[in-house]
Amino acid sequence: MTNGTRTALATALLLAVTAIPTSAVAAPEAAHIEGRLPSGATYLMDVPADWNGTVLLFSHGYRPMGAPNPAQNAPDDTTKALLLDRGYALIGSSYASSGWAVTDAVPDQLATLSVFKDRFGTARRTIAWGQSYGGLVTTAIAERAARRIDGSLAMCGLVHGGVANWNNTLDPVFAVRTLLAPDTDVPLTGFEDQAEATAAAGTLTAAADAAQKTTTGRARLALAAALHNIPVWNDPSQTRPAATDWEAQQANQFPALRGLIQLPAFSWRQEAETRAGGNMSWNTGVDYARLLGQSSVRKEVTELYKKAGLSLGKDLATLNKAPRISADASAMAWMSRTSAFTGKLTKPQLDIHTTGDALVPVQTESALKRAVTAAGSAPMLRQAYTDNAGHCTFSPAEQLSALHTLEDRLTTGRWTGTDPDSLNSRAAKADPTTPARYVPYRPAPYPRPYDLAHPADGR
Repeated sequence: MTNGTRTALATALLLAVTAIPTSAVAAPEAAHIEGRLPSGATYLMDVPADWNGTVLLFSHGYRPMGAPNPAQNAPDDTTKALLLDRGYALIGSSYASSGWAVTDAVPDQLATLSVFKDRFGTARRTIAWGQSYGGLVTTAIAERAARRIDGSLAMCGLVHGGVANWNNTLDPVFAVRTLLAPDTDVPLTGFEDQAEATAAAGTLTAAADAAQKTTTGRARLALAAALHNIPVWNDPSQTRPAATDWEAQQANQFPALRGLIQLPAFSWRQEAETRAGGNMSWNTGVDYARLLGQSSVRKEVTELYKKAGLSLGKDLATLNKAPRISADASAMAWMSRTSAFTGKLTKPQLDIHTTGDALVPVQTESALKRAVTAAGSAPMLRQAYTDNAGHCTFSPAEQLSALHTLEDRLTTGRWTGTDPDSLNSRAAKADPTTPARYVPYRPAPYPRPYDLAHPADGR
């Protein structure tokens, strides 16, 4: 073959290659993957074709035993679509069990992250985020597996930890039993099984329903609600009551208090006690007058007592004199070891919370701040609040705003834009179709804090 022939063939080949239409070049495809971990947990991954290099590890909220437990990788469908459109990879697991499943949830989430890395390679950035009970899981990951993530976002989270949660869940039902069902021997802890827990819940629910029909009963129910800091506007369907409309405030609190009695205080507690091996909470040494004094709704209680002609001091004395409940030492140790926080954050964490949350009251944020401050990690934590009723009732815009603010912290090395105006401006840009309601807010102290940064907390 002559040199001229070779040149002609090379030229023809080059022209043929450059003439291939661009549509014939394979483009990256979006991936949707479902699978199962060795633990039995399922996982879910969505990776857009134009992945931006950031993976978001989502931890879902509490699911009672027996309820469906699918894998979840985003808080809601609208937020999920917005994130995928912006190039984020979304992953998450079901956890191997439901209920108080922190000992399954943390390793299953980390295992899901490993599966993602094996399939798609190392992410440029990894952010753990979660809502409700998933906020507890997220914060546990932030403390125990910080090397696996770059930052964390806890939304409406149980960031006060398990011991504090179960202690403060005990307080309102202790008040209901003592003041409204004093002649019953209904157990508040140490249930043999779900049947006993359900029966106990039924007894106190009936007592609460009867009390709601009288002015004296409503005053005492308001006291019980105040011990849990149940907000006076806690459901988006409710009318927001006026600042001095005490009756409307209590009427709004009652369904939330009733719901607390029916599920968390009994059924969910029994499941958690089974895991812990006994009762993990106590009210020995608790001064209920002091707890009421710290409550965000104490004024409502004092006014309703006045209207009912009751002595608040006498009822508080009755609570303080009533036989107390002690924790089982080994159960409490298990809950402390698995579900309490040290406050040691080595990577940035942003928390957001609605001000009108009855299930996980906004005061839980005070408990986490207390722990983080004592541990010397305060520069790593920022907290922001939205003015809305309900548990985890954030708009997609509010969630994206928080995520982008955390991302800025990871990029620049300093916190900026965590004030309400900046968060709302960023939310409006992220999704102008949904609300932006960040407000200046400082929650009251959490009534029964417990963390591993304070050795004297109940130990």
